[in-house]
Amino acid sequence: MKNILVAVTGGIAAYKAIDLTSKLTQSGYDVRVMLTEHAQEFVTPLAFQAISRNAVYTSTFKEQNPAEIQHVALGDWADAIIVAPATANVISKLSHGIADDMVTTTLLATETPKFIAPAMNVHMYENPRIQHNMKTLTSDGYYFIEPGEGFLACGYVAKGRMAEPMEIKAVVEREMNESHVQNTSESSFFRDKNILITAGPTVEEIDPVRYVSNRASGKMGYALAEALQKKGAHVTLVSGPTHLEVPQNVTVIQVQSAEEMFEAVVAHFESQDVIFKTAAVSDYTPVEHLEHKMKKQDGDLVVTFKRTKDILKYLGEHKTTQKLVGFAAETRDVEKYAREKLERKNADVIIANNVGDTSIGFQSDENEVTLYFKDGQTKPIEKVNKKQLAYHILSELERSWQ
Repeated sequence: MKNILVAVTGGIAAYKAIDLTSKLTQSGYDVRVMLTEHAQEFVTPLAFQAISRNAVYTSTFKEQNPAEIQHVALGDWADAIIVAPATANVISKLSHGIADDMVTTTLLATETPKFIAPAMNVHMYENPRIQHNMKTLTSDGYYFIEPGEGFLACGYVAKGRMAEPMEIKAVVEREMNESHVQNTSESSFFRDKNILITAGPTVEEIDPVRYVSNRASGKMGYALAEALQKKGAHVTLVSGPTHLEVPQNVTVIQVQSAEEMFEAVVAHFESQDVIFKTAAVSDYTPVEHLEHKMKKQDGDLVVTFKRTKDILKYLGEHKTTQKLVGFAAETRDVEKYAREKLERKNADVIIANNVGDTSIGFQSDENEVTLYFKDGQTKPIEKVNKKQLAYHILSELERSWQ
């Protein structure tokens, strides 16, 4: 039996949370419910208690069991937490790390997978600040269940209705059953494996002021590093310049140029079991690096470039027992170029995406990819935030390699 914690916040859609609790309970889940003070203006704790047959939690300061701290214990108990409805207020508080009630203290004190079902006025939902806060939470690993369009309490017919309880239940079950949001597994293929990941862009200096680089953020590589560490792997992350927080218990080697990344990868290559080549490495570097700042002159400027070393090709030529996973960021003919790269670089898998789509391109928190396997298999993965996508990718690789 799975344990599900439902967090209800102060919106008119709170009545739907009663139906959600009922449907989860009828399906055999052990359901517990938390209510904010504002939620209790719309629904009562007694309704949820009667349906879930469990105590309902309404205050951080009302400890029902003196042997434990309930907002910590609840997060540890749950296999998943669903915030439904999630108001603009609670989304904003969570994104800023504010913990001032039972719901926010519990959510911030747990590593349990968290599902957010927003419900609010369409203008509030589309407000740039709320969109920013949702993107922040998405990048932190929260899973958003998009609201639907329909008649809103304010009288508008627009987007902002909380997803229906059956849809929320289906999304949570899919993610839980496929283990895409779980932390680690004793049977994971990656457990105790040595994993090398390259991530981010490289920087090729022209002079002390100017350089050539690309738009890569490193988010996918960092997400894979975090997910693999949680699956019990020993992870080494070779990272170009990023502003990302380093995952816990991951060995990080910071580099700048393509040459530095090549040298770091080669130095650690032989001891690895799997290599994920997610970095967007510069294909060219200036022939000459000026010691001092280049001064402005009349006329055009010509900078001569030379090819950098092809890291993925080198790994494909020199691998023995290692598994090699490459990435292909394309803007057209994605499948054609991915399959050619798979063959040309002697990789085991190429993971390709269309960076011409700005919603899943460089810097985006979300991505949509297709895995191309050496044996001819193809596995598309629909758009999802990159932290979730990391687990999807690892699950597909485990299915193929175990």
